Amino acid sequence: MEEHEDKYTKDGTTDIHGNPAVKKNTGRWKACPYILANECCERLAYYGMSTNLVNYMKKFLHQGNAQAANNVTNWSGTCYITPLLGAFVADAYFGRYWTISSFMIIYIFGLTLLTMTASVKGLKPSCHNDVCDPTSGQTALVFVSLYLIALGTGGIKPCVSSFGADQFDESDESEKKSKSSFFNWFYFSINIGALIASSVLVWVQTNVGWGWGFGIPAVVMAIAVVSFFVGTPLYRHQKPGGSPLTRIAQVVVASCRKIGEKVPADESLLYEVRDKESAIQGSRKLEHTEELKFLDKAAVETQDDKMNSQPNPWRLCTVTQVEELKSVVRSSYMG
Repeated sequence: MEEHEDKYTKDGTTDIHGNPAVKKNTGRWKACPYILANECCERLAYYGMSTNLVNYMKKFLHQGNAQAANNVTNWSGTCYITPLLGAFVADAYFGRYWTISSFMIIYIFGLTLLTMTASVKGLKPSCHNDVCDPTSGQTALVFVSLYLIALGTGGIKPCVSSFGADQFDESDESEKKSKSSFFNWFYFSINIGALIASSVLVWVQTNVGWGWGFGIPAVVMAIAVVSFFVGTPLYRHQKPGGSPLTRIAQVVVASCRKIGEKVPADESLLYEVRDKESAIQGSRKLEHTEELKFLDKAAVETQDDKMNSQPNPWRLCTVTQVEELKSVVRSSYMG
C-alpha cells in the first residue's frame, strides 16, 4: 500500500490524460527545461518586438513622437491587463497547460502578422526618401497584430511560473527544495531573453531591417511553442478549481444568510473538508485568521447544514474559501 502511495504525487496533480501523476515519470527537473526554454523564447520575442516599437511607428506609420509613445503605452498597458483574463480562464475552466497552449497560438499569429506588415508588399507601407505613407488599412493591420500579441501574452504571463511550480510536489521535501531553485532559473531565463532582445534584436531592427527585426521574434516564438509541446508527456497538471469570482460571491451570500449566527470561539468548529488538501482544486488549505470575523459566518455549520450530505455552497463555505476572500480584501485595503 505504501509503495502504491509513493508511486503517485500527493498534491492532486495528474498527467495529460487526467490520471494521477506518476512521480518517477513526470514533473521535477525533467519537465522544467521545456518550460524554461518556452519562457526565455517568449520574453525574447516580446521584448524584441516591443523595445523599439516607438521608432517603428514613427518611421513606418508616420506618427509623431507623442502619438507613437501614447500608442505604445496603451498597448503595453493592455499587455498588463490581459493576464487578468488569462489567469481567470486558467483557474476557472481550462487549466494552465491548455490556457498557455491556446494563447501561444494567438501570440504567434499576431507576431507573424506583424512581420508581414513590415516585409510583404501591399501590407508594408510605401516609403520614398525615407518618408513612409501608410494607408489606413496598413495601419489598422499593425494594430490588429499588436493587440493579438497583447491577448496572447495575457494567457502566458500569469500561467507559466505557476505551471512550472506544479511540477514539484510540496509534500515531498526534496521536490519542495527544488521548487525554490526552479524560480531562480525561471527569472534567469526571463533576463536572458530580455538581454538578447534589447541588444541584438534592436541592432537588427536598426541596421538590417524591420522585417528581420520582427521575423526573428516570430521564429523564436515558434521555437517556444515547439519546446512547450515537446514536454507534454512529462508535465504534471493541476485541475482548474472553478471560478474564483463564484467562490467569492458564495462567501458573501452565505455570510449574509447567516447574519444571525454566532461564530464559535473554537475555530476548529468552523467547516472545512477533512479528507483532502482543499475543496478548491489546485489549492491547499488556508489557516483561519481572526480578521474580518463577519465572513466567518459563511463557515458556521448549522444543524440544517449537517443534515445535508452535500452542503449547499451558497449556504456553507469552507474556511479556505473564506480565507481566500479575506486575502483579497486585505490586499485591496493594504494596496
